[in-house]
Amino acid sequence: MQNRIKALLEEIANLTAVTTEEVEALRIKYLSKKGEVAKLFDDFKTVSAEEKRALGQQLNQLKNKATDTINQLRENLSLQHSEVDSIDWSRTAYPHRLGTRHPLTLVKEEICEIFARMGFSIAEGPEIEDDWHVFSSLNFAEDHPARDMQDTFFIQHQPDVVLRTHTSSVQSRVMEETQPPIRIICPGRVYRNEVISYRAHCFFHQVEALYVDKNVSFADLKQVLLYFAQEMFGPDTKIRLRPSYFPFTEPSAEMDISCNICGGEGCAFCKYTGWVEILGCGMVDPNVLENCGIDSSIYSGYALGMGIERITNLKYRVKDLRLFSENDQRFLEQFKSVH
Repeated sequence: MQNRIKALLEEIANLTAVTTEEVEALRIKYLSKKGEVAKLFDDFKTVSAEEKRALGQQLNQLKNKATDTINQLRENLSLQHSEVDSIDWSRTAYPHRLGTRHPLTLVKEEICEIFARMGFSIAEGPEIEDDWHVFSSLNFAEDHPARDMQDTFFIQHQPDVVLRTHTSSVQSRVMEETQPPIRIICPGRVYRNEVISYRAHCFFHQVEALYVDKNVSFADLKQVLLYFAQEMFGPDTKIRLRPSYFPFTEPSAEMDISCNICGGEGCAFCKYTGWVEILGCGMVDPNVLENCGIDSSIYSGYALGMGIERITNLKYRVKDLRLFSENDQRFLEQFKSVH
């Protein structure tokens, strides 16, 4: 029995474990009711009276040694786990790659910030809209080309429900729910049924502005346009207004800015005219005001709208519209340092 006790003491002195499961297996092997130490205590009952005193001390020493060793192994593993638990496993592995905001987001935020300085607040609305807010309330005739399936996405089996083709629908909702003065900008995504190419897409982004109050004039609109153009493209930027037509404004105009690439001298980008079109605008048609519950004999207003992709193209000289939606990391990483 002494030889067995000595052999077990040597085994226990060399015990190791790397998991809690291994520690538990060692406890069962040596200290359970059917373990090695328990077997020796069973055999101890048959030992002669002369040997019991010495063997009993050795057995107690063996049991204490096994208990202390296994408890120490368990404690060591517990300390290791606490260190591991303190690690933030959600952190990005080194080296850290810096992300960036999307170029369209950068330009949208810059546009909104410029208009915020002029007292405009942001208004938003649903992308899935009804015919009234997208077309009818905005003075679109029943046979207007914009209602054609080639331009508008209609929801199947719901002919009066569409994907909005412009954020003007937000303007009509605000005018229905709010009495003047109204001074808002409406950024958001819009949809048109067009073939995707380097210069067109089936979805894109707009920012539209609306100001309705007493005695609002075209001169007020022109001053806002000039301020925006010079804040966005530089203090030397010039603007010009050309007569145009939009169902919801009268009179209507399109605004050009002096080409910020060639400085107005003429280049391939501006087709050697020195001017680049960036937005449409005009005085809100009285019919639109009346449709939305605003008395056009008391109030007047102006509206303007621009494509964010168009402004981004001008600001960063992006030639292919598809790059904005392809999530190409090589393209997006170019805007890391842009804030």
